[in-house]
Amino acid sequence: QLKKVWQQAALGCVQCRVVVQPSSRQLLEAIDVVCRRLMDSMSIEQIKTREHIAQTRACCKALGKDVKRYRNSAEALNRRVLQGKGLYQINNEVNNLLSLDTGYSLGSYDLEKLEGDIVWKPAGEGVHYQGIGKEAVNIEFLPVLSDRQGFFGNPNSDSTRAMITPQTTQLLMCVFGFGGAQPLQPMLEQMCDALQTYCQATELETAVIV
Repeated sequence: QLKKVWQQAALGCVQCRVVVQPSSRQLLEAIDVVCRRLMDSMSIEQIKTREHIAQTRACCKALGKDVKRYRNSAEALNRRVLQGKGLYQINNEVNNLLSLDTGYSLGSYDLEKLEGDIVWKPAGEGVHYQGIGKEAVNIEFLPVLSDRQGFFGNPNSDSTRAMITPQTTQLLMCVFGFGGAQPLQPMLEQMCDALQTYCQATELETAVIV
């Protein structure tokens, strides 16, 4: 269903063991460098023209989503930085660093909270789930990850069901790609480097699903 609407859809995946703990000074400094670079080089109006943000917007719009009202997570993160609102720092998840640096939307999930096969597909009309730090999130007409229990993640926002906690040891990190499979391989390498550097990642496995 998703490929019929957006042929270039591809999902990059990293699975590994991690240690979840407060963000290190090294990670916070790396995020600060990326934030400063964005503030020095881009305006709020230019955010939606970043390659991967623009591709995500185009796919979601093609699926029927109002992208002006419902922004993808990378776009929203860029806007927070350029508006001077700062970033939430809960633990050493590296999503913010990677997303700000590349413009990709990413999702991180506790693999032990997922069941059965995972499918990436468009959500139908009127679908919601409990978002992280939010009430019910409208996920209709978005490309959403689903397992045996239902939907749990998409390029806009993830659900609380598979969210990362201090008890997480098995991580599934996904990068939502809408520009084909080829650009995802270097992105997976960057994700693995960040996970090893900041999250003590081991037993890393990667895949590009097309």
